[in-house]
Amino acid sequence: MNEVIKSLQERRSIRKYKPDMIPQEDIDTIIQAGTYAATGMGMQSPIIVAVTNKEVRDKLSRMNAQIMGTNTDPFYGAPVVLIVLADKDRPTYLYDGSLVMGNLMDAAHALGIGSCWIHRAKEEFESPEGKAMLKEWGIEGDYEGIGHCILGYADQDAPQPKPRKENYVYYVK
Repeated sequence: MNEVIKSLQERRSIRKYKPDMIPQEDIDTIIQAGTYAATGMGMQSPIIVAVTNKEVRDKLSRMNAQIMGTNTDPFYGAPVVLIVLADKDRPTYLYDGSLVMGNLMDAAHALGIGSCWIHRAKEEFESPEGKAMLKEWGIEGDYEGIGHCILGYADQDAPQPKPRKENYVYYVK
């Protein structure tokens, strides 16, 4: 089987991570893969914010947990958070950002690094605190949070895939 297809079929969301930091070279490779995601008319509406600073990571975790109504770590201990935001002025921004998220997770898996898409980035960066963070980071514009791609080394076996549902595909010939 083609290695790319095999990797796509084997990737799973990881929900328990070791605290070990990922080498910067691997983070950069994953990010670069994200920047090659397809976007509407090639306009590249998304941006990626790479968070490796533990204090910032923990602040984002607390904000996300508060939105979710819990005090647990929604990032499951992952040491790296890649925030994908997209420019709302582009009509395809949500799809563009979603494709970036997919590329990030697929690239991480190809490098033996666990990942998971964590929601609530939209709510985080619509909040005054989130807007202040974007401003502090030098990010200007009308961006919406698409998701957090958490990264780290898995501290669990990859879950088994669920069986593919019946009627997943319809052929029209």
